Amino acid sequence: MKRFIAAVITCLAFSGQLFPDIAAAQTAQMKKSAPAPAPNTVEFDQRLAQVQEQMKTMQAQMDQIRRTQDPQERQRLMQQHWATMQSAMNAMHRLWGPGMMGGPGMMGPGMMGGWGHMGGYYNKLTPEQLRQRQYMTDQYLNMQQQMMNNMMWNQQYWMGPPAPTK
Repeated sequence: MKRFIAAVITCLAFSGQLFPDIAAAQTAQMKKSAPAPAPNTVEFDQRLAQVQEQMKTMQAQMDQIRRTQDPQERQRLMQQHWATMQSAMNAMHRLWGPGMMGGPGMMGPGMMGGWGHMGGYYNKLTPEQLRQRQYMTDQYLNMQQQMMNNMMWNQQYWMGPPAPTK
């Protein structure tokens, strides 16, 4: 029961019901600040195309790794794949560069403090800007998934097949 009461108090505090003066001050601050600039989808698409090319290269490298029977050649290919993955990760990080999304970089210092300050950013976006933001997020998440797949494949080939059980 104590946990339930604590949860209700926490929810009320964060919703502004318990401390309405804080909520009012936050709302006033959001209204004072300038409207959010539109996300730059053209620049994002250019950077995304670079990452997609690296993903294609990584896929071709994994195909070569699967086909090779020579352990030394496989190791050389694995090292190439790893280097391409590192390069692609850096390019993915640049997708969210400063100002790319109309605000601080998604992975920048502003995000380390939590999502609280982002509400004001989203409230200032037009419906079209929100669609652009969603498009960019969807593309990025797809790239993240592909990167995770490549990391798993890379790890699998470094570790080799599982040992047979008796």
